[in-house]
Amino acid sequence: MSADIEATIFDLLTQAGPGKSVSPEQVARGVDPEGWRRLLGHVRATSVGLARQGRLVITRHGKPADPEDFKGVYRLKLPDAGASPEGADA
Repeated sequence: MSADIEATIFDLLTQAGPGKSVSPEQVARGVDPEGWRRLLGHVRATSVGLARQGRLVITRHGKPADPEDFKGVYRLKLPDAGASPEGADA
């Protein structure tokens, strides 16, 4: 399941283009258009894991969020070239 979510995250981000972000809902719908709501927790967990590895940035209000401590609405984007792996220094 997480491999499908991870692949979908990176596919959507590649399609979106540099500097653009995607929502967790877009990812979940990309994996399962009918049962996407039940995947939102899995998307969050996968996103946190990727952010810990420095492969993804979780944003809130357009700014990098701490993957260990964020709440509410968030978006996903690729790290900027030259940014810190955590993405929290921006």
